[in-house]
Amino acid sequence: MSVKVSDHILQRLREWGVDHVFGYPGDGINGLLAAWGRADDQPRFVQSRHEEMSAFEAVGYAKFSGRLGVCAATSGPGAIHLLNGLYDAKLDHVPVLAIVGQTHRTAMGGSYQQEVDLHTLFKDVASDFVETVTVPEQLPNVLDRAIRTAYARRSPTALIIPGDVQELDYSPPTHEFKMVPSSLDRSSWTAVPSEESLRRAAEILNSGDKVAILVGQGAAGARAEVEQIAQRLKAGVAKALLGKDVLSDELPYVTGSIGLLGTRPSYELMRDCDTLLTIGSSFPYSQFLPDFGKARAVQIDIDPHMVGMRYPYEVNLVGDAKATLQQLIPLIGEDRGPEWYDTICDNVARWREVMERRAQQSADPINPEYVTHALDALLPQNAIITADSGSAANWYARHLTMRPGMRSSLSGTLATMGPGVPYAIGAKFAHPDRPAIALVGDGAMQMNGLAEMITAAKYRDLWEDPRLVVAVFNNRDLNQVTWEMRAMEGAPSFLPSQELPDVQYAAFARSLGLTGVRVEKPEDVEAGWRAGLEADGPAVIEFLTDPAVPPIPPHATWEQMEATAASILKGDADRAGMVKQGFKAKVQEFLPHRGK
Repeated sequence: MSVKVSDHILQRLREWGVDHVFGYPGDGINGLLAAWGRADDQPRFVQSRHEEMSAFEAVGYAKFSGRLGVCAATSGPGAIHLLNGLYDAKLDHVPVLAIVGQTHRTAMGGSYQQEVDLHTLFKDVASDFVETVTVPEQLPNVLDRAIRTAYARRSPTALIIPGDVQELDYSPPTHEFKMVPSSLDRSSWTAVPSEESLRRAAEILNSGDKVAILVGQGAAGARAEVEQIAQRLKAGVAKALLGKDVLSDELPYVTGSIGLLGTRPSYELMRDCDTLLTIGSSFPYSQFLPDFGKARAVQIDIDPHMVGMRYPYEVNLVGDAKATLQQLIPLIGEDRGPEWYDTICDNVARWREVMERRAQQSADPINPEYVTHALDALLPQNAIITADSGSAANWYARHLTMRPGMRSSLSGTLATMGPGVPYAIGAKFAHPDRPAIALVGDGAMQMNGLAEMITAAKYRDLWEDPRLVVAVFNNRDLNQVTWEMRAMEGAPSFLPSQELPDVQYAAFARSLGLTGVRVEKPEDVEAGWRAGLEADGPAVIEFLTDPAVPPIPPHATWEQMEATAASILKGDADRAGMVKQGFKAKVQEFLPHRGK
């Protein structure tokens, strides 16, 4: 039997080392699905419940494996559904390839069923490479370029294949005019800055007395070097959310997350420093960086298009974080006094005490901070943690201690709702021998997490460690937006937009044959976590949490909190179960430095 274009696509994916494709079927990719049957499901086709989830799972797989994530969808609506997940990959700089079907070439331009202008649709999200295969000879070149580009640019790329082209006999490009041959190899490479720019950077860093370091996901491969330069500079290290697992939070000078979801010591670090070194981060909120003109600054980033645009850096070092730091560290002196370092460590220690007290504050019925705080001590050393967007991300950012060997991520730049559960599923396929834990709000769980638990149930037997624990913060409120309305608009909660139906999440899990636990009292929180972590398969642990516990920004003042309390009293005090004194009790421990 002849080799079809669709057969060659799967063969080429295997040759590139692709072992999973996350997708959903449709007649626009029937040729590919038939080829999967002939290929004995290699690479494995992982069926999600929705194409957006396929894209999120590919992103999660890529984030936690460091390898290409691949998703597949049919023409028209299937391709459209991929977009949100692909934008998540684009904004978080993750290599993902989307393979999508298209109507037959003979029907294109005829307003045919499910005919969508896919080049226009994908030209932004897959701006680094999007191409339509019209003849067999275009393969393998366009597929190879799509994969190489995704890796090189750390971005999503797209390959559009009309249904009739999938069914054609494959013929390779020949040694003729206007034929484009291709090859598989993708050699590794390392970029380093010039010696002159390294010397200029070292001069700036050596001149500083109060050095702050900000790391993002681009520093993930340079853990040892970041620790070494931090110790030489006697610097504190703050972490962008995508860099949460770059360094261990057990190090006394690591101040934790930065930004609206960040910590007080990270805010103080940036407020008081005189020198800033940013490594592998495009953290966008300049209001959380030092005041302009107060600190001299150096940036390290591998992407020349991403340097110099968040802060007035004096030197922008374009290069791989590990290789650049290896060149920079010998140029850094070690003659600083201990005062700045000791202040940083004291601030971190005090913050941990504040977080402990915050977690122990009473709430109705359960304090969501306590839910995450209780998990921290129970986390397996090899855990992979995901968080969805919303108030759950606040507790993830502040209460979980990253330790060596742990991995974590969320939707950093797009900050979209919905990736928590599919990220965890993608992580399970990347590391089937490790437990995955997803922290998800009830809004995100209703949006798509419930359906994707069906996917978890479907594939549970493929995972060596079958644990996938989904924690649902059930407060019947779209909580992050509710608090943003109060704090930023001075408005009470608008119930028609914010109030959620009460769903029995644990019962739904049990209906799938999974572990489902509903936790209604604080004294049962730890037992609920243990039930999920000791389960022999995926589990949903549903915590009934108090929507009135505020995700307070680290730079908040008491006056701002008073104004927020007034907005609650204005409109929804009964629903929130709060009066002004009660609100003060909830936030007083969070603001230990009133007046600063």
